[in-house]
This record gives sequence, structure tokens and C-alpha cells, in this order.
Amino acid sequence: MPDLPSPQDATEAALFSECWDAVLSYADLCTAGSTAAAQLAREAFAQGIRELRAAESGTARRAARLPRIPLLLTAVRSTAAAWEDAGQGHGLDPGLRLWLHSDRAARYTGPPLERPVALRGLRDLQPADAELLWLAEAEALPLPLAARRLGLDPATADDELAQVRLLFRDRCHRGHLDSPMDAECRGYARLLDAVTRSPAADTPDDLSRHLAACLRCAEAAACLRLDGGGLPGALAGGVIGWGGLAYLERRRRAAEVRLGAGRPDRPDPDSDPADGGGGPRVARHALPAAAGLVSLLALAVTLMPFGDRAEERAAHPGTGSRPVAGPGPSLPPAPSTRPASPRSPEPAPEHTPERTPEHAEDPENPDPEPQGTSSAAPETADRGGPAACRADYDLVNQWPEGFQATVTVTTRDPLDSWRVGFAFPDGQRVTQMWDASVSQHGPRVTATAAHYNRTVTAGGKLGFGFLASWHGTNSAPHAITLNGRPCATV
Repeated sequence: MPDLPSPQDATEAALFSECWDAVLSYADLCTAGSTAAAQLAREAFAQGIRELRAAESGTARRAARLPRIPLLLTAVRSTAAAWEDAGQGHGLDPGLRLWLHSDRAARYTGPPLERPVALRGLRDLQPADAELLWLAEAEALPLPLAARRLGLDPATADDELAQVRLLFRDRCHRGHLDSPMDAECRGYARLLDAVTRSPAADTPDDLSRHLAACLRCAEAAACLRLDGGGLPGALAGGVIGWGGLAYLERRRRAAEVRLGAGRPDRPDPDSDPADGGGGPRVARHALPAAAGLVSLLALAVTLMPFGDRAEERAAHPGTGSRPVAGPGPSLPPAPSTRPASPRSPEPAPEHTPERTPEHAEDPENPDPEPQGTSSAAPETADRGGPAACRADYDLVNQWPEGFQATVTVTTRDPLDSWRVGFAFPDGQRVTQMWDASVSQHGPRVTATAAHYNRTVTAGGKLGFGFLASWHGTNSAPHAITLNGRPCATV
């Protein structure tokens, strides 16, 4: 995996810490593998920094007035287009390649009045207003956290966001009226404005039929109706284009993992305990993103191709992720008379022993390893022989309070599925993972195969990457296991 850009000053370091996971998340949607994703994210981040520097110096074109994260995401898209033009499109997702050659992609780089109304409306807001709108709606950050990041008063953040939404609606309405329209669209423009201003207003049948047939009026309707939960989808589709709805779902899940949404025992680290902050706030502000996926489904059909791998990966993340307790150095060895299975160590149901009181569920380990197989090491490890797997941990890059790493495991036996566990010694917390689904209980992390990389041949390799936070010390993980069996470390 290529090296990532190293921040050159405090400004770039802060930008990297706040935005890199968003850039990498979208780059992963746009590419066919983690190596290509890291390379695309690296190049796009460097391009985005150049555009931001140009905006600060006053030499940038008007489009550079986008907030930081949207600007970097559009840099991912433009870098992917440059790859395709240079004959390097083999590393991109096939659905994105088709989209890049379509008329829909041309709208994002064509004449300003032809571009999506959400893109133009966000660009026309004041920078602080646009930043607040994007963080709250697209990134699914709870309002107190978004407010603190922008230096705003958390106590008044709800009112400020409501005002920004109205400003955004006004800009989008003006942008829609300024767009080149035929007589039919022009005739419906005033009616569309009136209907979307009232939450209780019914949409006339003729307007509904028009919106079903006219993409641009449907985009405007999603931006103008602020009470239907479609604003996150309108923002992502208008600014990013391809993969916008899948990106929303990834950011919603990332916010839940990072901030413990829905878990009453894990408070919001940026909230005041006296305010009763925590999980419920995250869930409340993350819901509009999910609602946008439903309300803009018809719009998604026109914006993105069918059968898209990236959208499928986002909509159907790997299942079967099970938390593992404790950072113990290894799992207890099996008796040496027990032969090692040449296949995946998951036992057949009829051979699974009944759970006895000593195997009762531990409150700190709600889903322990299946009895009879994954809790035992192969007999070769008992006698000091070669382990059934070899693990390589690579710290790709590190910055203040965050880092990126990869884990590569070489397996001796063929696998029908896999689950890699490891423990962090210094309290590190995984915030995002790709090419696997993740769960973490205390220091113990479990990575479970995605649906597209479950099978591994004998002697083959499996791998995944992740972003994590750290404070003070960032030591490498220990006790790396594959399907419950200890791995030798490189």
C-alpha cells in the first residue's frame, strides 16, 4: 500500500485528522480494492489541499468555495476521472467507469447553470453555514460535536441549523429558477415551491407525474422539501454524484461506531454529562441520512447504475461479526491427539457440545467463540511446530490522535470464511474498516470477512485495512488469531 501524504503544518494536520476517513471511505467506494482505494485517496487529498490553498490565497475559481469535506470528495471523483482518461481505469469500480462516460457525469463539470441545484446551493452559502449543513446532514455528526468543531455555541446549534436549512432552500430555489428549463418545467416551478413549503400540502397528481419523469425538477424538489428526510440524499447526490447514497450509509455507520450510537453505556465524548448527551443524540441526527435513502430511491436509480458493486457492498455489509472478549495472549490449546481440520474451523451443528454452566455467557463477552473448534489451537502449535497462519501488521501512517494500518494474514489451510481477532495494548479504538466488518469490545477487535472475500485458498492471503484513534502510545496489536487459532507474527 502506498505511503499516505504527511501533513506539512498544523493546518494540514487538522485537515487530515478531520477529513481523511471521509476521503478514504469514498475512495473505497470508487475502486476495486483497498490498495487502489488508498492510492486514489492519497492523490485526491493532495489535490484537495492544493485547491484549498488556492482558495485561501484568493486565486481559486468559485467552485472551490465548497466546504472542506465536499471539496475533498469532489477531488476523489475528479482524480478517478483523470485515472480513466489516462488509461488507469482498471483500478476503478466498473459502475463508476460507466458513469464517468455518461451524460450524468458531464453535468458536474459542465456549465455552472447545468450543474445539480444542490451543488450550486451549497456553494452559495457562507462557508461556516455550508460546513455546518454538511457535517450535520451528510456526515451524521451530532449537533454539539459539529458546533464545537466549527467554534459555535452548542446550545444554539439547533436554531442555527434550522436557519441554515432555510437559507439552503432559498439558494436552491433561486438556482432552480435560474436553470435552463423548458415551458413545462417553468410552469411547474411556482407550484413546486408552494407545495414544498408546507409539510401538510398534498402534491397534485400532475406535479407528481412530472417529478417522476423530470430528473432536474426531482432534484430541486428534494432540496426544497426540508421536512421529508431527503436533504442528506439531495446533498450527497448533488455534490458527489456517483455513490452518494452509499457514502451516506457508510458515514452514518461510521458515526454510530465512533460515537456509540444506540448504546446507553457509552456517552458522547464531546457532550456535557449534565446535558444527558450520548447515543440518543447520535441516533436522532443520523436518522435523516437513512430516511434519505428511502425518500430518494427513485432519484438514486437515475443517478447510479444498476448492479453497482460499491452500492451493494454498502447496502449489504458483511454479517456474522461477533465481539470477542479480553486481550488474552492466546486461546487455550487443544489436546495433541485432536487432528487439525483442513477446512474452515467452523464446526458442524450436530457436533457442537451443549453449553455448560462454565461456558455461560459472560456479560463482557456476549458472543464467545463456538465451542469445540475456534477456541482451540492446532496441534502443531502445541508442540512448537509451525502455526496455521502468519500475520503481518503494517502501520501505514500516523498523525495526532489517529492512524491507518493494514493486517495481512497468510493461511496454511483453505478457508470458506474467516474471522481475524487481535488486541490493542494502549486503548486504541477502530473507527472504520474496509474489506471486513468490525466489532470491538474493550481492547479486543474482531474483523469478519466481507461477502466478496470469504474464500481463501491454502497458502493464500487475506487482508483488510482500518482507521483508528490513539492517545499517548500506539503499540502494535498482539494475540492475532485466525478463526480462533493463534497466528505467528512477522
